[in-house]
Order: sequence, then structure tokens, then C-alpha cells
Amino acid sequence: MKKIAFYTLCLLIFALVGVRFDASAQGDPAKAGFEKAADTTAAALADSLAALDEATAPVPEEGDSIHYVFKQYFIEGSVVWMTPVLLCLILGLAVVIERVIYLNLATSNNRKLLDKVEATLESGGVNAAKELCRNTRGPIASIFYQGLDRADEGVEIAEKAVSAYGSVQMGQLERGLIWVSLFIALAPMLGFLGTVVGMIQAFDAIEIAGDISPSLVAGGIKVALLTTVFGLIVAIILQIFYNYLISKVDSLVNAMEDASIGLIDLLVKHGKK
Repeated sequence: MKKIAFYTLCLLIFALVGVRFDASAQGDPAKAGFEKAADTTAAALADSLAALDEATAPVPEEGDSIHYVFKQYFIEGSVVWMTPVLLCLILGLAVVIERVIYLNLATSNNRKLLDKVEATLESGGVNAAKELCRNTRGPIASIFYQGLDRADEGVEIAEKAVSAYGSVQMGQLERGLIWVSLFIALAPMLGFLGTVVGMIQAFDAIEIAGDISPSLVAGGIKVALLTTVFGLIVAIILQIFYNYLISKVDSLVNAMEDASIGLIDLLVKHGKK
């Protein structure tokens, strides 16, 4: 818009200059030649500005966008081999999103919950504490419920119940991670497979042509390597999320173990032999 306004202002100035010379040239024929020269100069400037606009016109955003570049490479890399790699990314991210939501919901303030359980035990007994744990979200509350449910049978029985149910909750936390691990391993393998098949096709083309053309070899190798590139990108993305999930699970498991010890100490404190 600034360039258009500038060019328009320049043309208006030249038009006003031409009108001025036209008015003065009516009484002075000697200035007619200058008027003609001014008109010619204005026309030449307008043509130059139009050419400059065409030369400096911005490239469409679609050609520069990352989405467009990846789409072009996806097509060049053969849809047959790139589609399975893309499916690995989509399915892997779906599992990752579900696990992130589940693990975040499973996170709770263990010390606060333990204090509530202790206060409820003192005021309402075991049944009230069990009701509190039943109405609290998270694996630690479920572990507390199992321990309180066996509290009348002794601390040792309650400890075994807490340990056993803790293993069950650990399995729930790790559910689905095996699929993320599978997609991390599968994506680059599919990429390598596409690369090998592409190289075989490139050598077949060389054999049929009977000559090693640099353009033929380079084009075939480029297409073959694109599947490996996309497979490695998918594996890197999923590996980052996988490590995050593993660290989150480890943190929750440590919290469950610490809370379980706190519950057993609490039962001993309240005389549950």
C-alpha cells in the first residue's frame, strides 16, 4: 500500500507539472517542445514503476510456508510409503495426548490427602476415611481405600493390599506406552524400507536407460531418502513425548510409594495392629 501511494503521488506530481507547462505553452510556442519532453518522461517513469512492481512482487505465501514444503516432499516421497509413516505419527500422538491427560488427572497433593485421611480417621473412623478416599480422584486415593478396607485385619494385611493394588495402579499408569514405543521403532523402519525400495527402483531405471545420468540418479536417491527423513522426524517427535510420559509415570510411582508408607504409619499410629 505504501508503494502504491508513493507511485500515485509521483504520477500526480508529473501530471500537475504537465498541466502547468501546458497552460504556459499556449502563449509561448517555444515551450511546446519542453511539454512534449515532460510527457514522454512521465510515461517512461510510469512504465519503469510498473516493471519494478512486477520484479519486486512478493512470492505467494503458499510457496514459502512449511506446510506447503512438507506437502510437496510428502508427494515426492511416494504416497505409498509416506502414508504409513504419517499414520504412525497420528496414532502415536493420539496415544500421547490420551496419556498426558490421564497422568495429569492422576496427579494430586499427597500430603494434603494424607492429612485429610488422618483427620477423618480421628473424627469419623475407618468408614469415614474410606468414604473420603472413594470420593477422591487419583490412584493414590484408590490405594488408600484398599489399605483402609483391610485395616481391620491388621497392618500386615493392609500393607500387602496396598502393595498389590499399587502394582495394579502402576500398570494403569503405563498403559498405552508400549504403543508409543512401537511407533517410535516402526516409523524409521518404514522409512528405511521405502528408501531401500526407492534405491532399487532407481537402479532399475539406470539399468533400463543403459546409462548413468546424474539427474536420473540424483532424482531417484532424493525420492528414496525422503521416506527415511520423514520416518526419523516422526520417531524424534514421539521419542520426546515418550520420555516425558516415562518421567511423569516415575514421578507418580514414587509419590504412590511414599504415600503408601505414610498410610501404613498412620494405621500403626491409630492402633491398627
